[in-house]
Amino acid sequence: MAKKIGLTIVALVFVFLGYVSTREGKFRYERSGIIEAPAEKIFPYISNFKLGVEWSPYEKKDPNMKKTYGGTDGEVGSTMDFEGNSDTGSGKLEVLKLVPNQSVEIKLTMLKPFFAENTVIYTLTPEGSGTRFSWAMIGDGGFMGKLMTTLIDCEAMVAGDFNKGIASLKTVVEGQRQSAN
Repeated sequence: MAKKIGLTIVALVFVFLGYVSTREGKFRYERSGIIEAPAEKIFPYISNFKLGVEWSPYEKKDPNMKKTYGGTDGEVGSTMDFEGNSDTGSGKLEVLKLVPNQSVEIKLTMLKPFFAENTVIYTLTPEGSGTRFSWAMIGDGGFMGKLMTTLIDCEAMVAGDFNKGIASLKTVVEGQRQSAN
């Protein structure tokens, strides 16, 4: 009887892993919001790692995060290595591409809690009297990513952080605009 139960469990595990292997490993998570300010007022906050402390939701998750900066901040090739708590993990950000007042492309290399390489893209698009700020992350999680997304809703988790960051950036930028008036 124990042997049959054991074989059934092994069979179910293989069926589950087979199912996981058929899932899409590539992903794109994106959220956006309107900030009542021109793109040139927003761009420094998304292209300069040191200004990220003012709005990033990850700064709020770990205010004691250790950061090391490399290169010239706000330029292609600038980097930020970070080592945070279990809510933020550890890794490295590197600016790959900048289009002034339009977009920033960043390579995100996570080291902890697990290794992953993804691309973060910030986009600014004029809309009405303000600017639409879009925050996207794209990548391919491979088999482990497929397994994780089968067990937990990674998009909801990441999108929640994006929404908090967008709201925080809106508050910072619009607050700067108010104090300038």
